[in-house]
Amino acid sequence: MSTSAFSTFLAVVRKELRDIRRDRRTLALALLLGPLLYPALMLGMGSLAEKRARTQLEKTLEVPVVGAERAPNLVDFLATRGIRAVKPPADLEGAIARQEVDVALEIAPDFAEAWREGRPAKVELVLDSTRRDADIPSQRLRSALRAYAQQMGALRLLARGISPTVTEPLNLAQRDMASEQAKRGQLLSLLLPYLLIITSFLGGSALILDATAGERERQSLEPLLATPARRGAIVSGKIAAACLLGLLSLLLTLLAFKTSAQVAGDTGRLLDVSATAIAKMLLILVPMLFIGTALLTFLAAGAKSMKEAQSHMVWLMLLPMVPTILLTVNPLKAQLWQFAVPFLAQNQMLLKVIRGETIAPQVWALYLAAGFALAAVLWYGAVRRYHQERLAISA
Repeated sequence: MSTSAFSTFLAVVRKELRDIRRDRRTLALALLLGPLLYPALMLGMGSLAEKRARTQLEKTLEVPVVGAERAPNLVDFLATRGIRAVKPPADLEGAIARQEVDVALEIAPDFAEAWREGRPAKVELVLDSTRRDADIPSQRLRSALRAYAQQMGALRLLARGISPTVTEPLNLAQRDMASEQAKRGQLLSLLLPYLLIITSFLGGSALILDATAGERERQSLEPLLATPARRGAIVSGKIAAACLLGLLSLLLTLLAFKTSAQVAGDTGRLLDVSATAIAKMLLILVPMLFIGTALLTFLAAGAKSMKEAQSHMVWLMLLPMVPTILLTVNPLKAQLWQFAVPFLAQNQMLLKVIRGETIAPQVWALYLAAGFALAAVLWYGAVRRYHQERLAISA
């Protein structure tokens, strides 16, 4: 870059940063929305889920039992597991539909007869499987019933002089190779990558939309383009200013996660907030910051008004959700080519950091090369649009 082009670049950067600084409300939203909202959202959700699970696991579970008098021993066994049988409501199905009852148990009328004859005695769980708040109560009841069935089955075999181990030809064990950090980060791996990716992808949107579509609408872009300054230097200056703003917002968001995780107790320990992990996340998200800013510059340069440019934000906010949905529906094994695919690459890289896995040098090289190459292509497209003279003409 020549001296004059570099001077133009710095002048545009200073101009755009000075303009956004004058609009203090917009600047505050751009810088502080992510750092304040995302940590509260993530750690708050984790804390609520942890509190709910602890409460439902520790408290006595009251379960309406239809036909409790038919299986008194079963009812007594459930009581030893913290599950107390209560009288069922007159309209049990309606109570479950109205969410007045989480789960109920119905003992078949022929339970005692089947039990005496050694046949499987029927008990039926009554619940709404689509209700998430019924998950823990139903699992507790199902686990207790399974334990009772195993215990009674073993006693029946012993009564006949048969060892219960005869029915267990396999001694199934499990060796979990997942690291403790990967287990702790399982909850955060669902939402954290998406929040960080969208923060970087749209971090400079407030500045870049105003610096292109906004100036065009105010007809203040034409005097700038009428100068002998190179269009490439002008575009680069605007993109650099937006990236600086986005980088600051991203850094504040990561530091907010670090600070809040340190004071959030058990939930906060789910997140690795070491300086190394924060630095890796920042390096991963920098290419996405350039990609998003360059793409917004390209789109805003083709918009005739600020409203038209802002309309692109709807589908742009959905793009980072694609890999999250894809990995939820169809989990993929990490392969080298994935680290060259936008959004999917960022998601996979962030998951590796969250899980505490080592990222190979060739993965870093491919990821950074592909990310900055795409940013360069989008930057070139934005520069070509700035060469169109109709850009200076407001609708």
